Amino acid sequence: MSHIQYTIYRSGTYYYNRRVPKHAVEAYGQFIRQALSRDTFEAEALAKRLGYVLEGAWSATTVIQPVNMSTIINSFKPRQSTLSEIADEYLVLKQIDQTPPRVALATFISLAGDRDVSEYSREDAKLFVHHLQMKGNKTATIRRRVNSVSAILNYAYSELDLDKRNPFTRLFIQNEGGDVFKRGTFSDEQLKYGYDKALSSGSTVKLLMPLIGETGCRLAEIVGFRVCDIELENALIQIRPNTARRLKTKNSVCTPPLLGCAGRAIEQAQRQSDGEWFFPRYIRDGLCRADNASAALNKWSKKDFDGLTGHSLRHTMRDRLRAVEYPMDMIDEIGG
Repeated sequence: MSHIQYTIYRSGTYYYNRRVPKHAVEAYGQFIRQALSRDTFEAEALAKRLGYVLEGAWSATTVIQPVNMSTIINSFKPRQSTLSEIADEYLVLKQIDQTPPRVALATFISLAGDRDVSEYSREDAKLFVHHLQMKGNKTATIRRRVNSVSAILNYAYSELDLDKRNPFTRLFIQNEGGDVFKRGTFSDEQLKYGYDKALSSGSTVKLLMPLIGETGCRLAEIVGFRVCDIELENALIQIRPNTARRLKTKNSVCTPPLLGCAGRAIEQAQRQSDGEWFFPRYIRDGLCRADNASAALNKWSKKDFDGLTGHSLRHTMRDRLRAVEYPMDMIDEIGG
């Protein structure tokens, strides 16, 4: 017996088992028995869909033609797709920065294997979280990586029409948010000292400080500047995607002004450009290597500014704007 309508359960397998109505016996015989699946959920879905096809065929007012049961069953089964295959498809369609999801994906696959997307379990997801915790990752980082893999699986289940609960749904991360610390910001004196040192040093890396600090842009947005993105005569820069780097969000597209130290910094950087990129040393193999620039900038800033980093400059910009009661929606727009 089986709880699934029109099925029986024998030796670990569900079979579709149904008496054929009298008017269709000549085409089908008196009974239909067809192996479905060993999985309960798959067997239930296949039995339901097979029932729809048969009832549609039996309701024909003309001569009833038999259908091939095996062909129907196989056509209902979802295509097999490994996690890496579906991830490639997802990332191409989404057109997002591939580095964060690729990092998360590589770690997860190293732990759980590159299997068919329907095979991953809650235990795989918990193993992933435990591994990241043991590596010392912050809970916010763990949550971002969990969300990256979860989004890929959601896409897979939707595209492959799989009736399966995402194993990452409502996944608990111990002490989540408890390890958050407020990132420090630069004082006015530190900014002035840093800008003066950057402009007098001739260092490409140090020039990033006034550019980030006075525009509010992300480091990758600055490092990925093309010469054609700068309008020196109008003191403006165009923040827009290009072949070397995407932007983090759609709202990142903007045109901030180049005022004061930022204007002088971009003039110096222009003299060191290669005619196409303002910071060619960080453009390699056609890609923007912002991580290298970040490491170099942070090495200097942490030493000279009590552990503050390049990213602290963006937080400093927000604090400065709030201090003059700038509208929050405008602050968010400037920050992209």
